[in-house]
Amino acid sequence: MASPETDETVDLSAAPIEPWQVVVWNDPVNLMSYVVRVFRTYFGYSQEHATRLMLAVHHEGHAVVATGPRETMEVHAQAMHDYGLWATVRRAPA
Repeated sequence: MASPETDETVDLSAAPIEPWQVVVWNDPVNLMSYVVRVFRTYFGYSQEHATRLMLAVHHEGHAVVATGPRETMEVHAQAMHDYGLWATVRRAPA
């Protein structure tokens, strides 16, 4: 039996990695100084950057503290939970 000829083109390029975000939300439990310490300790942020993020959490109710691949952001969100902070992961806006 003869096999039919096919003319298929397969695109083997990787799909673009969509960025995701870790969002830390305000809570009535953690002190502002503690939140700054967590951001500095875990992410290695400077005192100024960590303070800006903490103030955004405090005044705006939330702040994006990290952006990157989904799996990495899920690890970061879990770490924030381990520190007692409320964090979620969301797809970064396009």
